[in-house]
Amino acid sequence: MTTTTPSAPTTSSGGGPDPADPGDPFDRDVLPTPPGATAALLRSLLSPMKARVALTALLLLLQQAAVQVGPLLVAYAIDSAVPAVRDHRHGPLIAVAVGYLLCALLSGGLQFAFIEASARVSQDALLELRGRIFRHAQALSIDFHERYTSGRLISRSTTDVESLRELLAEGLQELVTVVLSFVYISALLLWLDLGLGAVAVASFVPLYLLVRLYRQRAGRVYRVRSTAIAAVIVKFVETMNGIRPVRAFRREAANDAEFAVLNARHERTNGDALLEMARYVVGSRLVANTAIAGIVLWGAHRVATGSLELGVLAAAVLYLRRLYDPIDRLGMFLNSYQSAAASLEKIAGLLAQTPSVPEPSAPRELPPGREELPGREVVFAGVRFAYRTGGEVLPRFDLTLPAGQTVAVVGATGAGKSTLAKLLARFYDPSEGRVLLDGVDVRELSTRALRRGVVMVTQEAFLFSGTVADNIAIGDPDASREEIERAAKAIGAHEFISALPDGYDTDVRKRGGRISAGQRQLVAFARALLADPAVLILDEATSSLDVPGERAVQRAMSTVLRGRTAVVIAHRLSTVEIADRVLVMEGGRIVEDGSPAELIAGSGDFADLHRAWRDSLS
Repeated sequence: MTTTTPSAPTTSSGGGPDPADPGDPFDRDVLPTPPGATAALLRSLLSPMKARVALTALLLLLQQAAVQVGPLLVAYAIDSAVPAVRDHRHGPLIAVAVGYLLCALLSGGLQFAFIEASARVSQDALLELRGRIFRHAQALSIDFHERYTSGRLISRSTTDVESLRELLAEGLQELVTVVLSFVYISALLLWLDLGLGAVAVASFVPLYLLVRLYRQRAGRVYRVRSTAIAAVIVKFVETMNGIRPVRAFRREAANDAEFAVLNARHERTNGDALLEMARYVVGSRLVANTAIAGIVLWGAHRVATGSLELGVLAAAVLYLRRLYDPIDRLGMFLNSYQSAAASLEKIAGLLAQTPSVPEPSAPRELPPGREELPGREVVFAGVRFAYRTGGEVLPRFDLTLPAGQTVAVVGATGAGKSTLAKLLARFYDPSEGRVLLDGVDVRELSTRALRRGVVMVTQEAFLFSGTVADNIAIGDPDASREEIERAAKAIGAHEFISALPDGYDTDVRKRGGRISAGQRQLVAFARALLADPAVLILDEATSSLDVPGERAVQRAMSTVLRGRTAVVIAHRLSTVEIADRVLVMEGGRIVEDGSPAELIAGSGDFADLHRAWRDSLS
């Protein structure tokens, strides 16, 4: 018999890190974003589309050029074409009319082409971003998901991506239009009249200061707003996922009150954003109208004194209106920009997270197994596990599980049973030491080899939306229908599956809600049998079942475990009876190790537990 050698005393009696460590300084919404990560993310999204982005920019450049020709034609008409009509020369005025019409048609066509091209670029970028979030979230380790709620992941891939969509679809066009308008119009005004152009350009100094102040103030508001939206989504998702205990414990009123607080916070942040926008719009309009009024009065005086042509003043006024009219739209862009910047920062922070259980740089495969004994030897060599904040869960220990042995692990809640199992499944990596599978460190195994070699069946027996056959086939996606049915028959699930409305093609609906807990567990066992793992971990596989359901699952367990190395986490001692060996854990330590008969005959904790269990049956 292999013994265990615990070492230094534990500093914590904690169990597995299933709940987040309360001492873990992990911000549940705002993940740290490395410097430059946001800009790098944006570049990575747009870099594969450089040619299309350049074409989109060129279309907008030409469209704005066509738009800005109009006032020049008006100036020419007033100063030259209209006087030419008095001399019975209609050609210049006709040329102006035709030119204006052509510019309008060209501007419209280019605008249409730009909208189509920019829409394709933005949609492709957002499609890629959503895919990245989904793929990255799946790749992150279990400890991340135990701390960062699913509601926040949903917020990142919906609300935050939608903010980016609004920016890419409308905001960027407004920004580029304003910038191009400023460049074109400033150059044209300076060319038409140096004095008017200089005054117009100078009026942008207070506007620039307003924009800068708005960006600073609105940036803070939108970061808070994004967090408030995420909190609302998290509460909604949490409540709907837990609707049964909500009803059972009459939590509706309390949830309503909590949701009202979060909703009110969201409302306040929206109000703050609108208030900042209102301040910007009022200030920008005041500056713009004051500048236009001053330029018109000065220009009219110069026209009266003969130092400025009327057509030039008319063109200047038209240009100024075109220059200042987009100021409100620039505010809307800044509104979208601040919201999108906050969202992009959060997404970049999420994508910057690295798995705490990384893929091996040079993955290895398991050595060939033995057909007569499909199980593998498991060795915990000098293993210790602690939270990132230092709270120790498992003090250093050594443990060997021979190939083909069924080992039951028992102990009070928080004793470390599930942590031991999750180290074997490599949901976590040990803080010290190695976990070996037939002599190979599980950290060196490829994901494919590890998942083929080690399978865990949990208490929840999670089923995905789809048919019963689809859920069993998760164990081996290439399995035929005959192999699926053979696995179900071996487990004892074929009879109830055949009695379902559509048999194996019956849709189990969300989380398998169409069938009972015991039936879901049998489907999970059929899935595990089809996967044909060398090592099987059963984590409280019967704890939520009634007696008939437990007996059915125990019969299935005897089939699944045959010849395999198995670790059975159990509270019910009836489950332990099928084990070759029992480990009793307390405070992260293995305090008893032996066969069920040896431990029952002894005077330790397991013997006391067994006597109490026998008394409860009588």
